[in-house]
Amino acid sequence: MIPAILVLNAGSSSLKFSVFEAASHHRLANGLAQELGSARAIFHMDSTDGIRERAIPHASMLDAGGEIFDTLQRNFPFVAIGHRVVHGGEIFTQSCEINAEALKHIRHCSKLAPLHNPPAADLIELAISRFPGIPQVAVFDTAFHQSLPPRAFHYAIPHEFYQKHGIRRYGFHGTSHSFVTAQAASRMGRPFNEFNAISVHLGNGCSACAIRNGLSVDTTMGFTPLEGLVMGSRSGDLDPAILSFLADCENLSHSEIHHILNTRSGLLGISGLSSDMRTLEAAELAGNDRARLAIDVFCHRLAKAILSMAASLDRIDSLVFTGGIGENSASVRARTLSQLKVLGLRCDPRLNACHGHDSNGRISSPASAILAFAIPTQEELAIAIETARKLSLPQA
Repeated sequence: MIPAILVLNAGSSSLKFSVFEAASHHRLANGLAQELGSARAIFHMDSTDGIRERAIPHASMLDAGGEIFDTLQRNFPFVAIGHRVVHGGEIFTQSCEINAEALKHIRHCSKLAPLHNPPAADLIELAISRFPGIPQVAVFDTAFHQSLPPRAFHYAIPHEFYQKHGIRRYGFHGTSHSFVTAQAASRMGRPFNEFNAISVHLGNGCSACAIRNGLSVDTTMGFTPLEGLVMGSRSGDLDPAILSFLADCENLSHSEIHHILNTRSGLLGISGLSSDMRTLEAAELAGNDRARLAIDVFCHRLAKAILSMAASLDRIDSLVFTGGIGENSASVRARTLSQLKVLGLRCDPRLNACHGHDSNGRISSPASAILAFAIPTQEELAIAIETARKLSLPQA
């Protein structure tokens, strides 16, 4: 049996997992338990043995974790386990091997990510109990952004709130941003520590990041993953006075407003139709004006954010699109690039239409002043590589 690394990616109501060969990082299996806590909860796994899928109604995160462990440990001898943890606060500036002290701090950061850190911590505890003696590593979404300079992470509010409560910009999607920009640097034959880029991760959650010499120096997500770009069902940036206005006019509580901004806004809120870009693109083609408006707002705000990220760089070697929308929506990429001519960016319609598959990811034309890429993110692979590095595991 092949020694393997298990990667666990716990969301608020889903649990993704992947198994990689420890030495080569070749993927051996992957899967997902989703809609946890509901009657529709389902477990899906894809491996060399084929595809398995079964209903796990009302399964909790820990139930799903147990299901995954039961299924996998019969087939794979794990030498390490890597966990994605959304928020590391200012405590974790890099990944860490998990011990009792690290787990305590991960739980302490739950106040900053109440939907994500608690299930991740619970899953870590379960994994420790099920696999005693196997080293485990936490890889933090926020760690890559710990290189942000103070001018980029401070909010213009009384300084005491930063000192007392840690209110600052933390940034997210760090594993994705670092992975795809390192890929872009490699494709351009440049050392990552000398590479400048803007990365845009576009999925249900969206963020942009400015990277200078391989380090994050600015990003759009902030204290929470609500700030920044328009997202699937999240508002992104808005005038904070809107919150008190809505509270007064609609008689809404803080929690109700928080729910609206996170689950009823973004693409879904504007279109009134869907949070899924594929559904909106089809509706736009059918003549739906609100679907067109939602996409226009999404791309306009994205172009503005990319330009704002440029302020933190003295040059831009590459612009990288990633995430489900960034990798697969030729329309979003083309519309966004059309608003970035001030940077000298030019889209190649043919390369963009095939998502860069014919050009090692490149979607920009030869006339473009900056190379633009569409590069698939592989967060689970990045976590496996980081887990192996942190534990100094032998590499192929």
